Amino acid sequence: MQNDKHPSGAPWRNFYGRFRGKTIRASQKDYLDNDLDALSPGPVGWDVNPDRVKLDPDAIVGGKPLWLEIGFGGGEHMIAMAQRYPDIGLIGCEPFINGVAMLLGKIRHADVANLAVHPGDVRDLFDVLPEACIAKAFLNYPDPWPKTRHHRRRFVTAEHLVPLFRVLKPGAEFRVATDIPDYVRQTLAEVPKAGFVLQTALPDGMAVAWDDWISTRYEIKALREGRRPHYMTFHKPA
Repeated sequence: MQNDKHPSGAPWRNFYGRFRGKTIRASQKDYLDNDLDALSPGPVGWDVNPDRVKLDPDAIVGGKPLWLEIGFGGGEHMIAMAQRYPDIGLIGCEPFINGVAMLLGKIRHADVANLAVHPGDVRDLFDVLPEACIAKAFLNYPDPWPKTRHHRRRFVTAEHLVPLFRVLKPGAEFRVATDIPDYVRQTLAEVPKAGFVLQTALPDGMAVAWDDWISTRYEIKALREGRRPHYMTFHKPA
């Protein structure tokens, strides 16, 4: 019978998706080798026992209010938010190492100092964050897992939403952007079950992006292929 814990003490979890894609370029390897450690929010991942280790949010990005981006893709949105809001700290989680390398390159050239990067599953970060420490969270164009049998792999399930609710501060905002109608359906059905309250007026409000929204490569591709973006805002009750 399989243990429900990793030898380090962290819980075993199935992960669905890719950790690595095309060959990492020399410049991207340089970013990973020389920049990633300094941007880590702390010792998170399988080398940590979440029963013993907890992160200090005030130490992550110099005591700034913390925002969280779940699956930052190529990092366009993260960089734009960090530049627009220098008085906040933004943690990005992304298990796909090619995307991590792309973000690191953007950070180096953008010269922003209010970002932290976790190159792994956001659930590992949830394990070591204290309750009510994140002021805003973003889920932009998550993996749609279009097959019905794979819908349980989507982020908008209790396995992800319940710990996200725990780490968000009362009154915190949770934004979701997607171009997949069935992902909209599941989001509207499942996110309130975790305790969140929908703020977006249905249905017309979903067509209106946030004032500070930065279109990502995934949205540009969706528009090019004729798919309509949907924008949903939830909050954790105060």
